[in-house]
Amino acid sequence: MTLSTQFLTMLSMIGMGSLFGAMLDTYQRFLKRPKRKSIIVFINDLFFWIIQALLIFYTLFQVNNGELRFYIFLALLCGFAAYQSLLKGLYLKFLELVIQLVISVFRFIKKTYLLLIYKPVLWLIQLVISIILLLGRGLYTLVKFILKVVLFVVKVILIPVQKIILIFWNLLPKALKKNVEKLYNKMAGNFKGIKEYIVKWIMKWKKTKE
Repeated sequence: MTLSTQFLTMLSMIGMGSLFGAMLDTYQRFLKRPKRKSIIVFINDLFFWIIQALLIFYTLFQVNNGELRFYIFLALLCGFAAYQSLLKGLYLKFLELVIQLVISVFRFIKKTYLLLIYKPVLWLIQLVISIILLLGRGLYTLVKFILKVVLFVVKVILIPVQKIILIFWNLLPKALKKNVEKLYNKMAGNFKGIKEYIVKWIMKWKKTKE
């Protein structure tokens, strides 16, 4: 390993140590350990350390093909210590600023969505439903009124017609009346027989189906 490669490896590992410190603070900020169950904390910690190890090894592989030396661990420790002593306060302030900025942007987008999209669409749906209900009630009232008028007209027309038919019926000869009654009774009997036949056929069909 050449001196330039060793120097580049040292700088990379110092940078990775500082990056590890920043990512650890970020992880602690979002994890909120007191509010989490122990099993969830354990799983999150496991994934966090695996990801950090992979990132460090990937960086080391890009710099010196993954060769491990003792000074690499010292460089990581120096980078982490430098972050803790020099950059931690500034980074935490920057992190909180970014979090508050993201929250503010999210709230703005949410309010804009509610004001410009959700509420107008909801109001439009309510308006359409109100119009449909109003039209339905109006149509029902109109149909009900028309039916009442039709029934009234039918009654007005039917009563005189019945009286006229009754007058003509009374004027008919008795022999003709008897013939008409016989024809009516015969037709009624035929309809009754057809009805009984249909009922019997339906009963047989149900029994065969069972």
